[in-house]
Amino acid sequence: MAAWIEMIGDAEAGPALRAALDNARTPHGTVDNVMRVHSLRPNTMNGHVVLYRAALHDDANTLPTWLQETISSYVSVLNDCAYSFANHWKNAAHLIGDAARAAQIEAAIRARSPQDVFDGAELALMRYAEKLTVAPDEMKEADVIALRDAGLDDGTILEANQIICYFNYVNRSINGLGVTTEGDVIGYYAD
Repeated sequence: MAAWIEMIGDAEAGPALRAALDNARTPHGTVDNVMRVHSLRPNTMNGHVVLYRAALHDDANTLPTWLQETISSYVSVLNDCAYSFANHWKNAAHLIGDAARAAQIEAAIRARSPQDVFDGAELALMRYAEKLTVAPDEMKEADVIALRDAGLDDGTILEANQIICYFNYVNRSINGLGVTTEGDVIGYYAD
């Protein structure tokens, strides 16, 4: 079972769901369980696809893609979301392109010790991601000022904020519905 609720397959999909599934297809031509779990409500699948692509796969993003995926992975570690971590860490490791460096980063984020591998703006982003994920009620203007002081402009700060917020949303959706990677193709990039 890939989730705790019913998920409708392609063959059983009506016109609205079929259109939503087609919109949600990955570069592999599949629909991941994170999207298929919305099959009982195609409109939420459509909304989820738009939000995901705007936060993480928009050509206007300025953060390096490997860093976007690493931030996503760190938020997923903090939320204990194995599904998102499996997918987005695979993406990050692929984009880092250096197996030894990727292993160091993975160990550090799994240990919740990003300071072991990052400094400067990258570390500031990881600290911001952690605080926004585990203590959102404690956020202060000083947290944004720290990002500016690390050299990030407000557009990049917004971009990181939206990636972090998206993963907090999706991690809770996945964990709350028991979504697994069963049957999924793991990772966005073809091997």
